[in-house]
Amino acid sequence: MILSRRPDVDRFLKAPDAGVRAAVIHGKDRSGVTERALTLCKTITPDLNDPFNVTLLTEADIDGDPVRLEEALTALSMIGGRRLVRVRMGDAKGGVDKAVAAALSAHAEGAYNPDAMLVIEAGALGRESALRKAAEKAQGAVAIACYEDEVGDVARMTREALGVDKVGLTSDALDRFVARLPRERGLMRQEIERLILYIGPGAGRTIDVEELDAHLGVEPDASLSDAALQAFGGRPGPAQAGLRRALAEGESAVMAVRMASIHLGKLRRINVLQANGAGAKEAAKSAGVFWKQEAEMLRQARGWRLDLLDEVMDSVNTADVMTKTTGMPEALIAERLLLEIAARAKRMGL
Repeated sequence: MILSRRPDVDRFLKAPDAGVRAAVIHGKDRSGVTERALTLCKTITPDLNDPFNVTLLTEADIDGDPVRLEEALTALSMIGGRRLVRVRMGDAKGGVDKAVAAALSAHAEGAYNPDAMLVIEAGALGRESALRKAAEKAQGAVAIACYEDEVGDVARMTREALGVDKVGLTSDALDRFVARLPRERGLMRQEIERLILYIGPGAGRTIDVEELDAHLGVEPDASLSDAALQAFGGRPGPAQAGLRRALAEGESAVMAVRMASIHLGKLRRINVLQANGAGAKEAAKSAGVFWKQEAEMLRQARGWRLDLLDEVMDSVNTADVMTKTTGMPEALIAERLLLEIAARAKRMGL
């Protein structure tokens, strides 16, 4: 079955239904997938390093020996307590996807150890994925898709985290901070933790926009954000300069490609919201656009229509893979991507 509403997902992760023996948590936001999977796993067993009750398998383990998953699900606890079988996957290839789907279906129906809980972490599973279909169909399993957090969810997460350390932001400062946050859950939490350290944990202080700007102004990723803004605006020189400045400040080329993807996502969201009747300023705010960049982002959104964004997204995805797998100079890959985007934008008249 599918769990999609946030309250239902949160409830299940903290207190899974007794009749559910398997969960597939998947999505592009791998930090969000991992965070939710850990919450669920710790509900099953507090000690995730317990060698008797916890088995961890990877996609490579199953690809090399498909029987290993079945054996893990069949095994009984030697010391009592509920068994946990964790499987970590990427965007699984067909054979592994089908093998895990078959094991999940059998386990959901009670074919193996009924006291074992199967938790699968996966990348973005398309609708054609056998594993996704199996989890959505089985009564004894759940499928939870992790999408990028909406602005309201990010604001709530920020307020809660700040509240734990007895610090806060004014409403205007909160809007500004949320607009600057990346939409990947892991990076988001890192930035919130940095802000807490800046304010002072336990200080009981609430800072305003002016003091927040003093913190945001020294963030190294500002150069990467500017590089992406310049590239999508059709300005290759400033984009190249922004990237090189960021790399000199210690930022990575991988993050530069990620920032281009984040910028593209904001342009896409503005387009979608306006197509559904939202006003320009409303769409920009909902997309998490920094207020000083609003006019430029709206200008870019008028030129970068959805079909054009889809074309450049292929280049972004290719660059992302290349920075992680090919061994080519990462800085060169990121620079070539930004220059390609800037050239496209110039041809579009931006």
